[in-house]
Amino acid sequence: MKTLLILGAGTGGTMMANKMAQKLDLSEWRIVVVDKDETHYYQPGFLFIPFGIYGPDDVRRSKRRYLPQGVEIIFSGIERIEPEASRVVLSKNSQILYYDQLIIATGTRIVPEETPGLKDAGWRQNVFDFYTFDGSVALSKFLRRWEGGRLVVNVAEMPIKCPVAPLEFLFLAHAFFVEHGLRDKVEITYATPLPGAFTKPRTAAVMGDMLKDRGIHLESEFMISEVDNTRQVVSSFDGRELNYDLFVTIPVHMGSTAIQASGMGDALHFVPTDRQTLQAKKWPNVWVIGDATDLPASKAGSVAHFEADILTENLLCAIDGLHPEAKFDGHANCFIESGFGKGFLIDFNYDTEPLPGKFPMPGVGPFDLLKESEANHWGKMMFRWVYWNMLLRGAELPLETQMSMVGKHN
Repeated sequence: MKTLLILGAGTGGTMMANKMAQKLDLSEWRIVVVDKDETHYYQPGFLFIPFGIYGPDDVRRSKRRYLPQGVEIIFSGIERIEPEASRVVLSKNSQILYYDQLIIATGTRIVPEETPGLKDAGWRQNVFDFYTFDGSVALSKFLRRWEGGRLVVNVAEMPIKCPVAPLEFLFLAHAFFVEHGLRDKVEITYATPLPGAFTKPRTAAVMGDMLKDRGIHLESEFMISEVDNTRQVVSSFDGRELNYDLFVTIPVHMGSTAIQASGMGDALHFVPTDRQTLQAKKWPNVWVIGDATDLPASKAGSVAHFEADILTENLLCAIDGLHPEAKFDGHANCFIESGFGKGFLIDFNYDTEPLPGKFPMPGVGPFDLLKESEANHWGKMMFRWVYWNMLLRGAELPLETQMSMVGKHN
């Protein structure tokens, strides 16, 4: 009996467990999934909790519910991976699991302690994140009673999960304060290490105009050095200081502590991965999906979905003794909530930045690319149903794995 071991039962790991359970002969293959947490979180929903759009129960389910019959799941932390020996040592009773093929889907985590002062006395008092379930719930409670002041939203360092989420937070915050009669009492600043509002120039220009139209100040190339909650000041390495009454942080992101302990990652503990095949660069029977990779692609659920199709094909080739030939092109598409029941959609890959047009059907849509519309908002809201009922279960979605230029224009 051979073993396919999947580390992580988040988006990427759960999709791969479902896809491979359909493809492999389970009389010959044992599929084992390891994860430390029994609760699966719909992470895009964290964005909506602070503003009362979603409640806590809208974003959490049991992980067991989404793994197919015949797949074993072990709830345990991971002490270390030993790729030369093709084995993993678990935290629980130091159990050792041997594997023939390994999929690393351990994701990424926020590391607020990397920024001096960020987790001091103000943490979860007037300093919050919304990239965790607990952080988004705590921020929701704060916003219910806040009467206004200086709001600073800061991205500490790239890369981060869902690079558009900070922009969405700003747009939704603006709408929230308008709807609650507080907008004239709130000064909003967005401090980012990027030279503009987003990583891609054309989208950055559009988003920059959106921020300006909403009266949100953009503080670009702001490299955070420390937070002083006694003075309520956040500082950058070039000496700039921003005063705040409410500080919302997107902290430094790093890969799993298991990758760190195993010495398999780069400086941020992401696994060096072939950008096309998704095979680990150093170990031919190790594969990486989603946020755990070091790929120059967005760390977003749509990317993991497109990667899963490529990884399934390449893993099956490797099992049959063939060279992996399917190629991932960095495809990502993201809805961007802009507030007041509207949103944007961007579709891009390694080589092509987001362009205007219609998606997925040229000339028809129903979604507009790089343009605000109500349809895009509803696409974002409907995606939660798609996520729970189709995407996690490995179902085929009517979206091309490779990015298409059909329907796009310069």
